[in-house]
Amino acid sequence: MFSPRVPVDRQPNRLAAAAARARSEKRTLIDLTVTNPTVVGIEYPPRLLEALAGPAARIYEPVPLGLPAAREAVARDYARRGRDVPPAQIVLTASTSEAYSLLFKLLCRPSGDAVMVPVPSYPLFDHLTRLDGVEPVPYRLEYHGRWQADLASVDNQWSDRVRAVLAVSPNNPTGSLLTCSELDALDERCAAAGATLIIDEVFADYPLHPGEDRGGPAAHAPRSFNALTFHLGGLSKSAGLPQVKLGWMAVEGPDALVREALDRLELICDTYLSVSTPVQAAARSLIEVGETVRPQILARVTANYNALASQVSQHSAVELLHADAGWSAVCRVPSTQSEEELVLALMEQDSVLLHPGFFFDFPHEAFLVVSLLPGPDEFLHGIRCVMERAGG
Repeated sequence: MFSPRVPVDRQPNRLAAAAARARSEKRTLIDLTVTNPTVVGIEYPPRLLEALAGPAARIYEPVPLGLPAAREAVARDYARRGRDVPPAQIVLTASTSEAYSLLFKLLCRPSGDAVMVPVPSYPLFDHLTRLDGVEPVPYRLEYHGRWQADLASVDNQWSDRVRAVLAVSPNNPTGSLLTCSELDALDERCAAAGATLIIDEVFADYPLHPGEDRGGPAAHAPRSFNALTFHLGGLSKSAGLPQVKLGWMAVEGPDALVREALDRLELICDTYLSVSTPVQAAARSLIEVGETVRPQILARVTANYNALASQVSQHSAVELLHADAGWSAVCRVPSTQSEEELVLALMEQDSVLLHPGFFFDFPHEAFLVVSLLPGPDEFLHGIRCVMERAGG
């Protein structure tokens, strides 16, 4: 009766089941997996959502690619980061996840075409591709003091079925930014094969080492793309507002391809019309909220990253893998037990919840992924428990 796009096995894994039990028992957990900025003590303007009730929200105007004023607000936000994108080349979506789905519909035939996905990376890609009938083809990120795209694995995995390359910069969870040379290499490969480059930049506003130039998104502002290219962003991360559901795509590349892509996307978006009028009418105000929320989040993740580095420095068996930006960090720990057993012990015996590396398809044991969003005291206490149990 049901489509195979939804996995047959939907049972929670051992860690999720154990966490659910702990919460049902009213145990207090130190959550080092949290990705919701609205629950970690960040201060938001008291009248944050008033703009959603403005008079413009009462008038429904079904514009498939987004209301002009909202697209102009997004274009101004790109200008803040040093990139000049015309409002006409911006497409509004309800979320970054929806942006991926729209692009898979635009680019891929179901049950045949493929997109290249970086690993390690966010496991949501498995579901997003499967739900649209697209095959994910992995290419590796390798760590040699810094993370870098393994271009040989891109070439080895490439086939005529590849319609797009997904590049997440900063990556989640590795925190790695593409260098200019890596971006150029992916652009050249996509252009030569008639494929598309999709760059997810949702964490671009959170550099962990200010002043260090890794060749992040802003560094690419003056360049021209040879391939049709989509840059993804949204309020969820840039303004710490996951609840208002506004994402976007900026389209760049050869003029003819950009025009054709926008024309086709207009039909797709007109079919769904998913972005609510109130959030579009309030887009400028909500984007401006980022001016007060973003510095708080950046200060939080930077302080926690530095605290993590300090704790790791006291345990020679543990290594903090360098992250350029984002809300997460990765530690490599001794393989004295499986990642799963380690994180279960931390939760059941220390009440500390964190992610094992295999959730993100790390190539081998043993890695732990921690969120940098928790409050500083809670974060430090949790990390000390992790170091004592994992680092000896």
